[in-house]
Amino acid sequence: MPKVKTNRVQYPEGWELIEPTLNELQAKMREAENDPNDNKRKCEALWPIFKIAHQKSRYVFDVYYRRKEISKELFDFCLDQGYADRNLIAKWKKPGYERLCCLRCMQPRDHNFQTTCVCRVPKHLREEKVIECVHCGCKGCASGD
Repeated sequence: MPKVKTNRVQYPEGWELIEPTLNELQAKMREAENDPNDNKRKCEALWPIFKIAHQKSRYVFDVYYRRKEISKELFDFCLDQGYADRNLIAKWKKPGYERLCCLRCMQPRDHNFQTTCVCRVPKHLREEKVIECVHCGCKGCASGD
């Protein structure tokens, strides 16, 4: 008889500190994914998912880089297991991208005139004072706001 593989994950030390928050955000994510999209534009249906994914990544980033409460091993574990977005966190470490909402907002190929999203424009330079990003619903993530 063939051996049965078990998929047991060994959690690093300190996991119990961040587990409740990550589980809560994961439950919110499941709820947002199952939410009916009645009376919403096609792009608006994904906004809650982008927002929760941003919250999870920001939480892991803050706990490791700002508060220094978790180890490098646990931080890498969270990135490898998909609890946080590795590329978004890499951008947050660069100057000018500290408040970036999602990676689609800075990619020129997804926008008219090959520029970045309107939410990346500082508030004092905008013609319209109240805007919403088409991709993720962000109201402004420029670092100078």
